[in-house]
Amino acid sequence: MNALTRTKGLGLVLVTELTDLQTYEFRRSLEEVRKLSGRGTELISLYIPPSKQISDVSNYLRSEYSQSSNIKSASTRKNVQAAISSILSRLKNFKQPPENGLVFFVGHRSIGADQTDMVQFVLEPPEPVPTFIYRCDSKFFTETIEGMLETKETYGLIVIDRSEATIGYLHGKRIESVKNMQSMVPSKHGRGGQSARRFERAIEIAAHEYYKKVAGVANESFLSRKDLVGILVGGPGPTKEFFVKSEYLHYELQKKIIDTFDVGYTDEYGLKELVEKARESLRDIDLMREKDLMQKLFEEIQRPDGGLSIYGEDQVKNALMIGAVDTLILSEDLRRVKLKLTCPSCSAKKEALAKDSTEDVKCDKCSAIMKVDEVDDLVGELHKIAGQNNTKVEFVSGESEEGGLLLKAFGGIAGILRFRVS
Repeated sequence: MNALTRTKGLGLVLVTELTDLQTYEFRRSLEEVRKLSGRGTELISLYIPPSKQISDVSNYLRSEYSQSSNIKSASTRKNVQAAISSILSRLKNFKQPPENGLVFFVGHRSIGADQTDMVQFVLEPPEPVPTFIYRCDSKFFTETIEGMLETKETYGLIVIDRSEATIGYLHGKRIESVKNMQSMVPSKHGRGGQSARRFERAIEIAAHEYYKKVAGVANESFLSRKDLVGILVGGPGPTKEFFVKSEYLHYELQKKIIDTFDVGYTDEYGLKELVEKARESLRDIDLMREKDLMQKLFEEIQRPDGGLSIYGEDQVKNALMIGAVDTLILSEDLRRVKLKLTCPSCSAKKEALAKDSTEDVKCDKCSAIMKVDEVDDLVGELHKIAGQNNTKVEFVSGESEEGGLLLKAFGGIAGILRFRVS
């Protein structure tokens, strides 16, 4: 099964590990969910944590179904009960929640002229659902999973001084502590003469063994992480610089050290402080990668013959299909879908281009709002063609000037070619 599969109408199933394409699709789909509104309280948001029994959820929903019979509005009562029944039907496919739980967005959206259209989104989120939530409102409740749109690169964290060290991870916004270690290295002694030199040597040997121990834990923790993109090192004194310069870490990890930062603590709180101090550096890394990529594209465009640049939907798609594109560059803010529609009044069928699948399209024959049968996303289509031709795909955010120019001047689609095409 594909990572993101749409059901008839509006709906999706999302698996746990997000690729760049899945992150784009997740973001786009949540934008669609946020836009939807119902007449009264006809939209149900249901969050199921991985620890929750499906049978308990089903019993809860049956109780809500029974209580919904007290809703005064006949249409609202009918739509709420239809949404609950739809969720109950889907839950039969699960013996237990997936590893990260489940999220349902199901209900009837308003499409004007006192008409509604059933929408169904079923998500398996990329991070564990923290708590059970059932909410029936005129808008879907999305706040709980908004943070899952954040960048999910993993960074190694080390905070260290001569008395204590803590190893951890930064994954998206989540900070995870791996291990805290006390050094047991004596800090002072009152001896003199030969005893002073002997104790100083003993202290330095103890410190060396302590640094090796810290590095050993970091090596064991970080080397197995294929998604590790960098390491941040912090501490309150010069120990962090000594630890880095002395190259205690494995040589592969040593190359991934981004920088050292002054922090006041070396416990779990120190990990949080380290992340806060490094925010600007991490943001700059992503932006610089995008700037370098866009600068390479602009250099090709500025060549008298256009170089190895290409842009424009049709031109890029044609070049992709013949395997001429080395790197496909897409804007994260690009929104373009092809809708296959059916009129509920006269059964006429139609295809239309739109920004997303929530856009209302009127029937050419009777002017009724048409229902969405199928959604084909342009980015997904281009990504699929790129995968078939071993083309690297890069997503560029709109945060930088270059990223904004990609969307406005080039329609959010460009590429760097392997060879010139006519």
